Amino acid sequence: MRLKDEKFYKTVRDFLDIYLIKHRGYSLNTQKSYREAINLLLLYFKTELGLEYASIGFEDITYSNITGFLEWLSKSRGCSPATVNLRLMAIRSFTKYAGILDSGKIYMQVEVGNISVRKTPGKVVEFLTAPALETLFEQPNRFKTNGYRDFCFMRLMYDTAARCQELVDAKIHDLSIRKTHATICLTGKGNKLRIVPISPSVVELLKTYLDKAHPTEQRQSDDYLFFTTHHGRKSRMSTDAVNLFMKKYGEMARRACPEVPERVHPHQLRHSRAMHRSEE
Repeated sequence: MRLKDEKFYKTVRDFLDIYLIKHRGYSLNTQKSYREAINLLLLYFKTELGLEYASIGFEDITYSNITGFLEWLSKSRGCSPATVNLRLMAIRSFTKYAGILDSGKIYMQVEVGNISVRKTPGKVVEFLTAPALETLFEQPNRFKTNGYRDFCFMRLMYDTAARCQELVDAKIHDLSIRKTHATICLTGKGNKLRIVPISPSVVELLKTYLDKAHPTEQRQSDDYLFFTTHHGRKSRMSTDAVNLFMKKYGEMARRACPEVPERVHPHQLRHSRAMHRSEE
């Protein structure tokens, strides 16, 4: 197949496989999302504008064509405003990369940059009041190893305002407990690292947890801090597992405290910490 604009497809390839991963440090999930956005754009050009893949090039990335693509996503494919905006962000990022490589392509970046994002309805995340939070923390059975693990996970998540994924990815070597201070190194979106302090009360809980779940003689620095055991082998705890135990403890807590929301999930701890800090 002979391409009309070989440089276009080479730029697409380098954008996805080199720029996003090696230069920007984005995760594979982000790369996958951007790849899907470009694949959908090519599909739109073919099915709606009648362009064969071999004939698509930079000249087709216009204000008119991209706004038409976004309308097609919304009306023909039923995408939400948030999803449409994600596709637009991916295309904007691609045009920015093309402009970096060739200043003659900056016009394309300007045209796409002038396209407005869609308005999205505000998403309300319930936070836990102080009584609701304390009641939630009281639910795990701390006499059992898994119960103590769940308790420490929730306390650490609230204390550090960490994302659920950040904590399930954390390993023992990410935890630094010293006499004067304690921190945990969290790997966030785009593989960005941040070091977060841990309060003294939670440090004491973590010391007990380490003794229970990671005895010194068996402790390996590469072990996941929080884990599940399958057939005698430790493995990383999934975010689904966290959602399940928080849902269970939330239902138990609600029976004792009506201030507990009907559905409790991990992000509420992060949101609650931010709310409580603003009130301090």
